Amino acid sequence: MIRIFNVYYPTRTLVLLLCEALLAGGSFILAAAYLFGPDTYIELLYENGLIKIVGITVLTLLLSYYFDLYEPQRISKGWEAYFRLLLVLSTLSFVLAGLVYFFPDLYLGHNVLTLGVSILTFFLIIWRWIYEWIVGLAIFRDRVYVLGSGPRAHLLVETLRSRRDAGMEVVGWREDTDSISQRDRYAAELRAFCTSETGLDRVVIAMEERRGGLPIRELLDLRIRGVAIEDAGAVLERLMGKIPLEGLYPSDLIFTPGFRVKASQQIVRRIVSFTVALTALVICLPFVPLIILAVRLSSPGPVFFNQTRVGHRGRLFTAHKFRTMRQDAEAAGAVWATRDDPRITALGGFMRKTRLDEIPQLWNVLRGDMGFVGPRPERPEFVQWLTNEIPYYDLRHMIRPGITGWAQVRYRYGASLEETKRKLEYDLYYLKHLSLGLDLLIMFETIKTIVLRRGAQ
Repeated sequence: MIRIFNVYYPTRTLVLLLCEALLAGGSFILAAAYLFGPDTYIELLYENGLIKIVGITVLTLLLSYYFDLYEPQRISKGWEAYFRLLLVLSTLSFVLAGLVYFFPDLYLGHNVLTLGVSILTFFLIIWRWIYEWIVGLAIFRDRVYVLGSGPRAHLLVETLRSRRDAGMEVVGWREDTDSISQRDRYAAELRAFCTSETGLDRVVIAMEERRGGLPIRELLDLRIRGVAIEDAGAVLERLMGKIPLEGLYPSDLIFTPGFRVKASQQIVRRIVSFTVALTALVICLPFVPLIILAVRLSSPGPVFFNQTRVGHRGRLFTAHKFRTMRQDAEAAGAVWATRDDPRITALGGFMRKTRLDEIPQLWNVLRGDMGFVGPRPERPEFVQWLTNEIPYYDLRHMIRPGITGWAQVRYRYGASLEETKRKLEYDLYYLKHLSLGLDLLIMFETIKTIVLRRGAQ
């Protein structure tokens, strides 16, 4: 896997994206060459044709990204990828037609766009089929032995089997309970792989209790033979973009790189948060009167909803939002919001999906109560309970909370204790890999989350 902005991406996914970028650009260059003949270089070099084609290529990749064509875990059936691909090409055609209509200078030449999209459709469909065939070949998949049988081992096996893009195939795994007596069984199986013709490429250790249970000699022999020996936590972290709580010990956080907040880093993040929040507030300002009017007309009560939240190092602050619930939503006391909460008004549901209710929180960012990116702030009524129920929950307060975050772009709305645990796993990953690059990536993915109206805050 390749690490970009502190996020790990499967190498084959990046190869897929790169090849599709070449196909997109090449298709329109081929169309121009066919239609213009010897004058092609004039159109491409002196009429800014190459720049226009680069723009079309970027647009094609963005549409593929928005249709989840680079996230195979979101595609349940094989034919669905081709259906989404056709949706991308159809949307590309409409967008290009609209751009050329409103901006005639973007026109590439007579029939170039039409022919280019036709060529691209043919090549992309063929390429996707070839790609699926290639990545399915055994030679391009690591043979993995999972050493362990507890919850973490189960999670690892399920993840590897569902993430075809990871390029790993589980060829050995025992589901019985870990114990010291199992060491001989593991050792015998590992020795068998050493003498087999196919062998192993990787051993992932997922034992809950390792003391006296690891077949050390066999693992050392495999390591010397070139077999990768890895910890399950590291593999799951790369594949899932989170740090699973199952089997997580304090030593895993103490001795691991990361979880370090530098003063200089926080200054830069503060400057970026302030700049982005101010820009967003200026852009949203013309819509604020319309939102205020809509909230007023939708239900009786105040326009703004002010609530105490827990911020950096446990400090309390007042978070501001547009009201999305009925005025008497908490007449009986603080209640945790749930998905499809009946207290949410019709307008409030739309505002939550589109994040319009978060606009007033830009003021919290400007004040310094929040950052633009970070773990979502929770109410003090629930923080103590969650801290007692969920290990490491208080680590979320080591930085300023944010309007958006890694958990918000990677997981759905947390409406229960179990879902809050899952969101914490993403927050822990963010805190470990904290960087400006990761913040910028989250901001970019937030746009997709808003456009596709996934989840809510």
